[in-house]
Amino acid sequence: MATRMQVVLRLILLCLVAAAIMKVVLQASSKKHNKWGKVLSVGGRRFWKTNALNNMKQTSQENQQMLEIAETGGKEIQKHVPTPKHNALDQAKDPLRIVHLDLKGAAPQIKYLEQIFPLLSAFGANGILLEYEDMFPYEGDLKVLSSPHAYSLEDIKKIRSLAKLSKLEVIPLVQVFGHLEFVLKHKNFTQLREVTMFPNSLNPLVPGARALVVEMAAQVLSKHPETRWFHIGADEVFGLGESQESKNWLHANNGNIGKLFLDHVTAVGHAIMEKQQGIQLLMWDDMMRTSNVEDIKKSNLPSIASPVIWNYLPDFNPEQIKHLISKYQNAGFKSVWFASAFKGASGIDQVWTPVERHLKNHLVWLKVIASMSKYPSISFQGIVLTGWQRYEHFTALCELLPVAIPSLAVCMQALKYNGNMNKVRAETNHILGCNIQLEKGICEGSGAFPGSELYHMIYYIHTNLQQETVNMMK
Repeated sequence: MATRMQVVLRLILLCLVAAAIMKVVLQASSKKHNKWGKVLSVGGRRFWKTNALNNMKQTSQENQQMLEIAETGGKEIQKHVPTPKHNALDQAKDPLRIVHLDLKGAAPQIKYLEQIFPLLSAFGANGILLEYEDMFPYEGDLKVLSSPHAYSLEDIKKIRSLAKLSKLEVIPLVQVFGHLEFVLKHKNFTQLREVTMFPNSLNPLVPGARALVVEMAAQVLSKHPETRWFHIGADEVFGLGESQESKNWLHANNGNIGKLFLDHVTAVGHAIMEKQQGIQLLMWDDMMRTSNVEDIKKSNLPSIASPVIWNYLPDFNPEQIKHLISKYQNAGFKSVWFASAFKGASGIDQVWTPVERHLKNHLVWLKVIASMSKYPSISFQGIVLTGWQRYEHFTALCELLPVAIPSLAVCMQALKYNGNMNKVRAETNHILGCNIQLEKGICEGSGAFPGSELYHMIYYIHTNLQQETVNMMK
């Protein structure tokens, strides 16, 4: 019996050591970024990207269940301190500070949103961008798209009600072109893939493709009748132009892949606007960065949508963004949004949020915002602080939302106080009930924010588990 117990204990120790070694290897692996700030590969594993389409491999994670956060915290939220004058963000006309809630992994339970919405408001946010993915309760032929853990219709009503109580504008997001893995993985829709092997991008030219995404958007809009904005995604349409239908179209249109993109997005946009009059559309801008200005003008897209320019790097060049603003102004867009990141853009399997990195990203964005007076024909409407849960449907989780709350607090205060770090630190400490240490990337103390228990648990694992495994083996 004793011998059998020793064998079991040795097996357990061996598993712990293997897990620790794998973690070290993954963390030490090179992490490649594109110039806009997303890690594209980790440890040699490649994910959906244009110049590596042939290297992509399908994953076997389709049955992986969504993790859900159920931290209750129960702490009282400090009252919001009014924004000071002379802030670059306040020089714009009623700009919005929107917090992006990416629901395609570890989606928060309603009882956590009930606690977190007042906190977001206290930070200075006045809106949330809900990227539903498979967490929306689709109906009819689209019911298969919903996760087993998807919110119910009552949950959606509750989310809207909670947001309204905290004076948060709700902006739904439904992808209509790329990042459609949660749709195109189903056998009902595989014929709509741009590349047969990969479920990431829609073929815009096959029958049923446009009707599918319009119906998805219509169902979400029907449950958000008061929304003023609707985000159609449209970023990273990898593989576009690879299907035979697209190749035939390109052959007949001088290989103008930008026009192929614009035609689909504009048609979908018009169809969505017919579903709900007065809605304003938002879309990620990256697929238009190489498009011809005249093509954008002719597409009529500027009359129905606003580009959301995104960059998540801590040291990006503001001149790149200014060039894009000028381009979009010349193309006829009347308004522009920006997108930063408070979590999820520093590593595909990141566990702990690098606060200082995300702060630097926002400080550069403040420089861009301050330059908007140079562009009289295009107005700045708001900034989206993105918080990615996964890079896409099949990849590992990034940091859980409670782990990134201090980062979100710091980034939001940086926008409120125009980069005045004394005020940023003081207000962050006041709201969270802990002492922010930017260099260490931690908030020291017990913390008074919802999810702080989980924050401390993961910090312990992040800092101590590896060393404890080494000590145990000694």
